[in-house]
Amino acid sequence: MLSRSAKLAALTVAAASFTLIAAAPAPTPGSAGIGDPYFPELGNGGFDALHYDLDVAYSPDTDRLDGRTTLTARATQNLSSFDLDLQKLTVTRIEVNGRRADFTRTGDELVVTPRTPLRKGHGFTTTVTYNGVPEPLSGPIVFGSDYGWMKTADGVFVACEPNAASTWFPSSDHPSDKATYDIRIKAPKGLTGVSNGRLVATYDTDKGTRTVHHWRESRPMATYLATASIGKFDVRSGRTPAGTPIYVAIDPVLADSNSVDVYAVTAAATDYWSQVFGPYPFEETGAVVDDMPEAGFSLETQSKPSYSAVRNESTIVHELAHQWFGDSVSVEQWKNIWLNEGFATYAQWLWSEHQGVRSAHDSFLAGYDARPADSAFWQTKVGDPQRDTMFASAVYQRGAMTLQVLRERIGDRAFFKLLPLWTKLHRYQNASTADFIALAERVSGRQLDDLFDTWLFTTGKPTL
Repeated sequence: MLSRSAKLAALTVAAASFTLIAAAPAPTPGSAGIGDPYFPELGNGGFDALHYDLDVAYSPDTDRLDGRTTLTARATQNLSSFDLDLQKLTVTRIEVNGRRADFTRTGDELVVTPRTPLRKGHGFTTTVTYNGVPEPLSGPIVFGSDYGWMKTADGVFVACEPNAASTWFPSSDHPSDKATYDIRIKAPKGLTGVSNGRLVATYDTDKGTRTVHHWRESRPMATYLATASIGKFDVRSGRTPAGTPIYVAIDPVLADSNSVDVYAVTAAATDYWSQVFGPYPFEETGAVVDDMPEAGFSLETQSKPSYSAVRNESTIVHELAHQWFGDSVSVEQWKNIWLNEGFATYAQWLWSEHQGVRSAHDSFLAGYDARPADSAFWQTKVGDPQRDTMFASAVYQRGAMTLQVLRERIGDRAFFKLLPLWTKLHRYQNASTADFIALAERVSGRQLDDLFDTWLFTTGKPTL
């Protein structure tokens, strides 16, 4: 039995609790996108992706993909429903926290309505079962090439920047929503499935007719960096001279035509960039080299860059530099893309300097002098290049020129302090151009607005 004072205290607590409950926002739908100016509906609002568990089974004969993706996430608002990005594949079932959920499709948006609302701050799991024939994307963005899930003679080449991850798994498909991954790739026996991170298991299934390769990426990764390339590969693994595990898979069709030792260059560049840019950010380095000349590009898929048949030493050092600039430190929005491509291009100049071939200063002058003032090259605003021209050559080359101008303005001591500090402060996170300018000014102790305004945000050929 409670005393009168205890009853009053209990009533006070109950009233306070009711007030808090009443004040809690009613559940509302998460937004369809995170609002990136270039891709407004990419990514999803209302939750933070934490981990993807992907099971994909691929049949090269039919090009059919059967998938089951379990996303672990945390609600960032009280959610009545939420979106996932998924392009064209057929969804057969969705479960939220183990209970079947309703869903609808609107274009590339998959709208999921759980049986009970999801509370802000609480974790939840969503399992999507789906199938179909993934289709690559095309258009002007990636040099006019197809990109995404691309069929090869013996399997598939998967390279998804900027918006094609959702062509093969449901996701919050924007680099600002990074997560860790387990990826299991099931393919006919005799084929190898190569993905991100480290290979944790390989086993036969379906009465020995198929093989599963289970990869785990334990460091946060943007969706576009996820890969699941499948085919016949000659695999070599080991450690770099400095001790980083390395895994290189090369299509045997390319064995005799390979003009560069991918394994050796990958090992050397990984170790050198670790000295210049800071410790290597991932558990393993490597490469996937596939016979895919139609792609005509390579991509910095996390821990193992993916190379089409077009490759050379300069390309390898570029894609490996991306492991720091783009993969570990990722863009907040796609308009910041020069932070990826300008830095990786500048790394090519640093490699030539390191090899004693040509100084970065001379590489800068060669590019600067080769382009007259009336060249269209100088009309791209590198700091905000627009969606369809986000991979224009100026983003790469003028981005690299910006870094060389910065280096000459603040001096080598400050510049080579700045690069590893940048990768340390934003390791596994997202950053913007404004963040980089602020750090450059802090490290150098100099006002640098004029430099960055001229080289990143003003069209026309700057005067030296």
